[in-house]
Amino acid sequence: MVTSSVRERTHKSVSWVLGIFVGIGLTVVIAGAMVWFATGVGVFHLLSAIRGGPTLINVDQPTVVRQIQQLRRLETVSYAVDKIISGEHDNPYIPKFLVSDRLLLMVHGEVIGGVDLAKLQPRDVSTTGRSITIHLPAAEVFTTRLDNAQTRVYSRDTGLFSSPDPNLETEVRQEAERQLEAAARADGILKLADQNARTTISSMLSALGFTSIQTP
Repeated sequence: MVTSSVRERTHKSVSWVLGIFVGIGLTVVIAGAMVWFATGVGVFHLLSAIRGGPTLINVDQPTVVRQIQQLRRLETVSYAVDKIISGEHDNPYIPKFLVSDRLLLMVHGEVIGGVDLAKLQPRDVSTTGRSITIHLPAAEVFTTRLDNAQTRVYSRDTGLFSSPDPNLETEVRQEAERQLEAAARADGILKLADQNARTTISSMLSALGFTSIQTP
């Protein structure tokens, strides 16, 4: 009798403890389900937005200035010219057919214009969020050069008592470069170089994440 009574009490104690654990477990499951239905969708939306949202690039004003300055001399336009340039040495007191030296040079040259972005200063750039205003340096002519492969002496005439001046062709070439640059400027090379530079810089800034770009 004593043994049976002890076993009965032990069985009741174990059942009571198991009931407590089962109750706690059910409570946790129910609470978890309520939290899931209440916030689960929002959590997944948040995670999805974090993973799949647009990439934001934090580009401050000093960074923009450095990146643009690294482009250095931005060549934005190339102007090709073909001209015939003349040069002559003579004596005002002696007839030309006696002592003159006249040269016609057929030249092909190229004038390159652009913007020297190394001249950009921090004060030229201002940023506010995704908006940026940038004042580019003035466009300029970088180089004027003759294409020696396509430049040749068209004609050369000397007087009866004179010989070709070895410096005349050099002088005519220098004059050709001056005239080529003048022709390019007259045709608006600087305006075109400025426009192309603005387009190039605007595209670069757009790639960096700016949505409002002003280049006054």
